[in-house]
Amino acid sequence: MNDIDWAAMADMMVDEAEVHSPYVRQAFAELEHLAPRRVLDIGSGPGVAACRLAGLFLQAEVTAVDGTPELLARAEARAEQLGVRLRTRLAEFPEGLDDLPTADLVWSAQAVHHVGDQQSALDRIARLVAPGGVLAIVEGGLSPRFLPRDFGFGRPGLQARLDAALEDRFSTMRAELPGSVPVVEDWPRMLRHAGLTEARSRTFLVDHPAPLADTPRRLVRRLLERLRHMLAEGLDPDDLKALDRLLDPADPDGIDQRPDLFLLTAKTVHYARRALPLN
Repeated sequence: MNDIDWAAMADMMVDEAEVHSPYVRQAFAELEHLAPRRVLDIGSGPGVAACRLAGLFLQAEVTAVDGTPELLARAEARAEQLGVRLRTRLAEFPEGLDDLPTADLVWSAQAVHHVGDQQSALDRIARLVAPGGVLAIVEGGLSPRFLPRDFGFGRPGLQARLDAALEDRFSTMRAELPGSVPVVEDWPRMLRHAGLTEARSRTFLVDHPAPLADTPRRLVRRLLERLRHMLAEGLDPDDLKALDRLLDPADPDGIDQRPDLFLLTAKTVHYARRALPLN
């Protein structure tokens, strides 16, 4: 993937996975009818989803696959703490996927968009799906919302402007990735192009109403801190001033203290199946 320091983001990734667990539970409910013998979580990070898969499919061999050893160590520790059986496999994405065994269920959340040629990466993941098996890819959804449009200072609509700035930065990042190839991000069509069938999409809500508990509130802080760092050069000075005030732990109207802070987002999961051979 690109040059993101994933190990340094481990704590934030755990918080994000735990806060987003409502959509993961709903997404996995679509898979509960399966009886997989082998499950792969591609780009597993610290293993939150992989451990949930291991708890859901107790008879399966579940493997967390990631390119960062520190994150796989976190996955192993989490599995031990939860008392679930989990294997780990170090593999770069997507180059290292070719050495993996096929599986009856392959899950991959928000990994493909980090690769220049998304269709090629998806093709590689799809080749891991055994005949009759299922692939579930998480890509897209809706940007998170934390605050009212007018939250009492600064110009109203700050989050919409952050979304626009982040979209511009994301487009630039995608264009600068090695081997970047433009593609219409119609994920069901891309899954069919990868040789899979029965492609469909479901979007699941994540809704943490105000007042926020500690973990989602901490995640909002980390997300806003990251946006403040990433977008500083392109934001209006007044918006930067509003962000700094929101991030001031001593300000009663900052995100650490205000009672109206919430977290609302949605994640889209794209499902497809590898057809059984015709006999």
